[in-house]
Amino acid sequence: MKLRVRPSASLLAAIVLSLTGAGLLYAQLEGGERGVTPIDSSSTYEVNGVKVDVLGKNADEARYEGWRQAQKLGWKALWASTHGKPASDAPDLPDSVLNSIVSAIEIEREEIGPKRYIATLGVLFDRARTGPMLGGVQGEIRRSAPMLVIPVMMTASSSHSFEYRTEWQKAWARFRTGNSPIDYVRPVGNGIDPLLLNASQTHRPGRHWWRMILDQYGASDILIPEVSLKRAYPGGPVVATFTARHGPDNRMLARFGLRVERSELVPRLLDEGVKRIDAVYARALQGGMLVRDSSLTAEEPEISDALAEQIELAGSEGDDTTPTNGTPAPVPAVTYTIRVETPSAASVSQAELSVRRIPGVTSALTTSLALGGTSLMNVTYVGDLIGLQQGLQAQGWSVQSSGGTIRISR
Repeated sequence: MKLRVRPSASLLAAIVLSLTGAGLLYAQLEGGERGVTPIDSSSTYEVNGVKVDVLGKNADEARYEGWRQAQKLGWKALWASTHGKPASDAPDLPDSVLNSIVSAIEIEREEIGPKRYIATLGVLFDRARTGPMLGGVQGEIRRSAPMLVIPVMMTASSSHSFEYRTEWQKAWARFRTGNSPIDYVRPVGNGIDPLLLNASQTHRPGRHWWRMILDQYGASDILIPEVSLKRAYPGGPVVATFTARHGPDNRMLARFGLRVERSELVPRLLDEGVKRIDAVYARALQGGMLVRDSSLTAEEPEISDALAEQIELAGSEGDDTTPTNGTPAPVPAVTYTIRVETPSAASVSQAELSVRRIPGVTSALTTSLALGGTSLMNVTYVGDLIGLQQGLQAQGWSVQSSGGTIRISR
């Protein structure tokens, strides 16, 4: 029987032992606002940059007409991107149908006059209702393995990831990942995240440490998007250099720069940077460059032929799992770490109750609570990992497994 070390306990112990004083540990966890809950965009299609310029009898009528045109333009753009054809070939849908499939309109920029409306809008389409109208497309696209995202922001010669709440972290939390082929695992940034996912960790090559972190967050690989901001003067132009990195060795995939003329436009600058970095990762996935480093997979110890022969001989002599009285030996109980999405306090108790209903589960206890994010639950199960996964699926959960960590969502 293999012994499996619980990632959360071993990681926390390693961190405490590695720090030379309690003051450093306290300094990294104390005070300040920390944590940004990512937007869940798995149920929508998104079309950005829809430009409208319309006239009306008054400001309200002009704005309404602008949004109505944005729905039509957004639908044509979505159809064209899905089918790889010109937007002019997209079928025309009546306003009543568009109203039923559009879930929201986002205002990127707008100017409202007495009788004129000029704006750049984003249109969000409900995935379930829009999919059949796209010719049977249900929104299932080729996606990568779960990728742990550690956004690093560099300003004034210092680097930060989750140590503080940064604008770069907020930009990644705002990013809608529904249309991306990358399966991003976006930490909230609270709890133990600042200790495990600090900026210094991105430069540590130790594979054993990385393997424990990936098991803790239910991911298979690492993505490190970086941004460096340089300001000409307070409130003035800002130049941002973006770098897309991948893997435990921090390998650079691409680098580019963007500029805005006023500091107040930095959030918009960072949003554009996230979209372009996502495009870099998508191209890398398509080109076969987002390959998991083989050293991130723990190698099983090799058993020599002589030792294997001794094991077989021992088994043939009756030293097996069946006692001499014919009664099968009891199956040992194993504790697994489950990452579960908990949008509200009620969802925590509901998740525990659902897991406890699985035959073979002797206990299910939430050990790390993150309302609006992903909580950790320790589950003791009499049986193997496959049996637990099947039991979770029978309870209506979507299950992903990496190492000894299971990630579930509704």
